[in-house]
Amino acid sequence: MDERCIILDIGGVLEHTPRTGWIPYWERELGLPPGTVDQRLEDVWHAGSIGAVDEAEVRRQVAARLRLAPPRTEAFMADFWTEYLGTPNVELISHVRGLRRRARLGILSNSFVGAREREVSRYRFDELVEDAGHIVYSHEIGVEKPDPQAFERTCTILGVRAADCLFVDDHAPNVETALTLGMQAHLFDDNHRTIARIAEFLSAGGEFRSRRPMTH
Repeated sequence: MDERCIILDIGGVLEHTPRTGWIPYWERELGLPPGTVDQRLEDVWHAGSIGAVDEAEVRRQVAARLRLAPPRTEAFMADFWTEYLGTPNVELISHVRGLRRRARLGILSNSFVGAREREVSRYRFDELVEDAGHIVYSHEIGVEKPDPQAFERTCTILGVRAADCLFVDDHAPNVETALTLGMQAHLFDDNHRTIARIAEFLSAGGEFRSRRPMTH
């Protein structure tokens, strides 16, 4: 299998996800010291990211640990999803949509239970790939980047070799892991450089060069 493949991250790449300040807001609302929300929910956040709990259990734990009534629990989770989902990176999404005839496309994202339903409904990421299964979420495979297993599982799902892939992510440790596995990789910082890197990858055919991530 020598089919070229482009694998992209979601948050920070296909989505713009700036901090909204929702956690400090809730800490002020609840009269809690800074950092308390994440301290109390650290294991819940992790469990949700690898699919060890469902959304209903997340809500139960949030309500219990922060002592929130049902309406405030729903408001808290709504703020969580507002930051998580961000806004679409329209330019990059449009560009990637036009690549389906030139390369196999996949998505590998550290995620949270409920992400697939929301992101497919809002942004139609399933239309970027040949099969909805080619969107690989950490909460569905039980492992997060930068664990090499996440990348290996993704290549298996897509039916491609690591050597035939370009991986695009905005987090340097994830890019480093991709490189150690034999992928090409690009550290996302803006659309212009990312689109240029994709074009270079596709024009190079099978003659791939190992490249360290560049920061700007």
